[in-house]
Amino acid sequence: MSEFDLIKQHFTRATRHTNLSVGDDAALIAVSEGMELAISADMLVAGTHFFADTDPYQLGWKALAVNVSDMAAMGANPKWSTLTIALPHNDTTWLTQFSNGFFACAEAFDIDLIGGDTTRTKHENGLTLSVQIMGEVPVGKAIRRSGAQAGDDIWVSGELGKAAAALAHLLGSQNIPDTELTDHLNALHMPQPRIALGLALRDVATSCLDISDGLLADLGHILKASKVGADIQLQDILTSKFISSNLDKTEFRQYVLAGGDDYELCFTASPNDEAYLHRLSKNLNLPLSKIGKITSSLGLNSLGLNSLGLNVFDTNNQIIELANTGYNHFN
Repeated sequence: MSEFDLIKQHFTRATRHTNLSVGDDAALIAVSEGMELAISADMLVAGTHFFADTDPYQLGWKALAVNVSDMAAMGANPKWSTLTIALPHNDTTWLTQFSNGFFACAEAFDIDLIGGDTTRTKHENGLTLSVQIMGEVPVGKAIRRSGAQAGDDIWVSGELGKAAAALAHLLGSQNIPDTELTDHLNALHMPQPRIALGLALRDVATSCLDISDGLLADLGHILKASKVGADIQLQDILTSKFISSNLDKTEFRQYVLAGGDDYELCFTASPNDEAYLHRLSKNLNLPLSKIGKITSSLGLNSLGLNSLGLNVFDTNNQIIELANTGYNHFN
């Protein structure tokens, strides 16, 4: 099967928002009046982001979902994506399952796949996936990282730490009981982008991002961009029953504060919007937890996070010190 036959068989589907899609030198799209494009890209590499034997359907879902999550963080409505894939083999069964997972996510969030590229890698375990996503957001309404202000509340969606716990289970350093394992594995393999939340936060959140490298590492990006600090209350961060009840103090803090792969939203908002956010949580059937406050502090703190004043307090109101605050590819 040629490269073009592979693309036609596995990655060519009808589109809904696109003037010209897969099959030409470039796709053609038209942005709606009053909108601007939000564009993001992520790469997933075997052995770094996923195990080589990961279920291909789940991998297809996740490859797109982690990009959709970036749209959620910006308050953008995702519409178009491209996919570039380097394959060690032309495995029809694997490609069918992978593309089914990718398009399941695309259907769930009404996204057109409009192009990309395929190539062969000579490395047996060199499977590499690169997805670019594009969405629309009203001009001037995108939620940036730079808008947090002293006095704002800090919120997170969902339960943090489940993906990190699932990874530890797969690596053999954790033992999650069967009754709770599926929930944790789904958090790792099939994250649920919070698009509905992101759209609802356009006129509410003063800053926002999605949590991919760990809460503290990612919140640090908001603090740096906004030139503010933060105080976090550990006991206010929602997590799973397994994590809250079965882990020792070190494991609990590592998974919840620095585990990564959560793909929940962390955002800031005025205290005046707290009632609205509680109603929104109920309407979306999605937990939203207020976990701290933005401060004006910029001094070096106990966590040493880029000299940002980010402090995490335990139940005794003592500052917690962590050796690791999140994932970094080059550390």
